[in-house]
Amino acid sequence: MLTAERTGEQQLGRATIGLAIFALSIGGFAVGVTEFAIMGLQREIVYDLGVSYAQGGLLVTFYALGVVIGSPVLALLGAKRERRKSALLLLALFAAAHVLSFLAPNFETLLAARLISGLPHGAFFASAVLMAAQMAGPAKRSRAIAMVLGGLAVANVSGVPAVTWVGQQFGWRWMFAIVAALAVTTMAAIRIFAPRQEPPAGASMRGELKALANRRLWVGIGIAVVGCSGMFAVYTYLPHTSVEVAGLSDSNLPWVILIFGTGMVVGTFAGGWVSDKSVLGTVAIAAGLVATFMTLFGLMAHIAWLMIALLFLIGVATSALNPAMQTHLIDTTPKAPQLAASFHHSAFNAANALGALIGGIVIEAGLGLRAPAFAGALAAALGLLLTLYAIKLTRRAGERV
Repeated sequence: MLTAERTGEQQLGRATIGLAIFALSIGGFAVGVTEFAIMGLQREIVYDLGVSYAQGGLLVTFYALGVVIGSPVLALLGAKRERRKSALLLLALFAAAHVLSFLAPNFETLLAARLISGLPHGAFFASAVLMAAQMAGPAKRSRAIAMVLGGLAVANVSGVPAVTWVGQQFGWRWMFAIVAALAVTTMAAIRIFAPRQEPPAGASMRGELKALANRRLWVGIGIAVVGCSGMFAVYTYLPHTSVEVAGLSDSNLPWVILIFGTGMVVGTFAGGWVSDKSVLGTVAIAAGLVATFMTLFGLMAHIAWLMIALLFLIGVATSALNPAMQTHLIDTTPKAPQLAASFHHSAFNAANALGALIGGIVIEAGLGLRAPAFAGALAAALGLLLTLYAIKLTRRAGERV
């Protein structure tokens, strides 16, 4: 755990901590916009560039692969770096990649730009959540982590619907310009409000790499990958499901995304609060709820209001996993927090890539637009089984579940 890091209100005032965490959460907001708005604008991109639904899904997959690759590599490279400076450098790369996306002349260049965009994602969040947890102190660390991750969730309520509307009205490329501007704004806010924070004494790349021998870490990563993949299987193809199954119009899509984003906000902050009481207990309950809601979504997707209600509940349950899993992974490797924190985002985006691929496979197989929800329910059920195993390992290690 982070108990060895003596910070929090003992060194910083509440107002300073609040402003610093808010600055970090703006970065989460920028990341949330690019990660999820691409799904809402997928129909515009597919039609404009002349590619198939499954090819459009690769824009989600390539970004996620960038996160999977970049998170551990860049986190390791930044293990000994002062955390605020690391966050600023990562955001600069993020902004530059979005400028490239805006200027991309063809689908292949856009795919490459999405891959580059994903590289700094997890390493930024690793620095941000460790800074927030250290400032808040052990008793409130999950809530501080939820605040940073909450920026991503809030993006789904405000930023993603707004950018989706802008993209529909003025062209999908403007999404990338807006995200680049958000990244630059985030850099300014972090530079002004977030204090310098050196890594723990003795931090090194070799020390971080030793964490890879930890079985609990890999089980936790497996939970995040499998447990969250179902949500992405549904959400990646949500525009098509909303229009072609539920009978909604394209103009309704920003509101559908807004409702899902509201569920994500509720789930993120509720998950952070509950996780301070029981980390893996929160994961187990959330995984069971995801499996249930996914099944119902597949059955009821043709009824518009029920589909929307279930989408909200899927957002709540899936997002409750995030602060819990982030905290659990840090707990599994207390001597390698940078790598462990980054692995959460590698895992989450591996789930993103896996979910998009699974959804595309079952759709291309002729099983219909409901099929991703049923596949997602099975994935969440497997995540629950892995959670029960993680609970067993944690109790065996003599630690609090």
